[in-house]
Amino acid sequence: MIEIYLIFFLFLTNIIFLIFYNKKKIRKFFVKSSIKEVNLESVDKIFEPIKKDNLNCPNQDMFSQLFCIPHEWGVAGMTSEYESWILACISKKSQNIFEFGTCSGKTTLLFAANSPDSAKITSITLNPEQAKEIIFEEIDNKIASRNIINESKYTNFMFSNYPNFEKKIKVIFQDSKELNIENYINKFDLIFIDGGHSYSCIKNDTEKALKMIKKNGLIFWHDYSIGKQSHKDVYRYLNELNSKYKISHIKYTTLCFLRFN
Repeated sequence: MIEIYLIFFLFLTNIIFLIFYNKKKIRKFFVKSSIKEVNLESVDKIFEPIKKDNLNCPNQDMFSQLFCIPHEWGVAGMTSEYESWILACISKKSQNIFEFGTCSGKTTLLFAANSPDSAKITSITLNPEQAKEIIFEEIDNKIASRNIINESKYTNFMFSNYPNFEKKIKVIFQDSKELNIENYINKFDLIFIDGGHSYSCIKNDTEKALKMIKKNGLIFWHDYSIGKQSHKDVYRYLNELNSKYKISHIKYTTLCFLRFN
């Protein structure tokens, strides 16, 4: 009898382990995306490779200024290296850029390093004291709401004290829900949404971005994935929005984008 209980216990333990280890795959099986997954070339023609026989090679527009952040530095909330390179390339042809969510300023610095000399970058974030005063809504994911506070801890950024980059950048310390966009209507070539990942925040930032973007401009969203609980509201909201706008998901990334026409 003891042997039977032991076998059953081991069997159950293995099942629990397999479910835990494969939870991302299991979630993807039960939660289907309504957003089309596309190759990078679909984003913009600057990503079209040069053909050399059977070899795809980068074109001149695909060379960008990049840097890596070691994991042990403990920097909060970052894009992957591949995602960073995509955004750096796109910023090369952008004169007016708006970023929802400065965090450490890594992506802001990438925009400044790769955009034209005359480009202007506006980024909105919370300082630590403002983050403590945020009121969340019942619909908001609790982990995403907690991360808003945890990631609003910087008042100096990666671009700080780099005069050639800093002169392009304006940082707004404010809750994006309170942002007055009257002077920002149809102004920006590129908007990057990577601020609060709670449902009410991603909805607010997107609705404002859709009014702020120029015709033929690009809006990017970060962290579209079903694998992490903190991304749940981003995934949910963008799937809902896709019924109205033609949003695409770039393969091998957590980036979605919309070409606004």
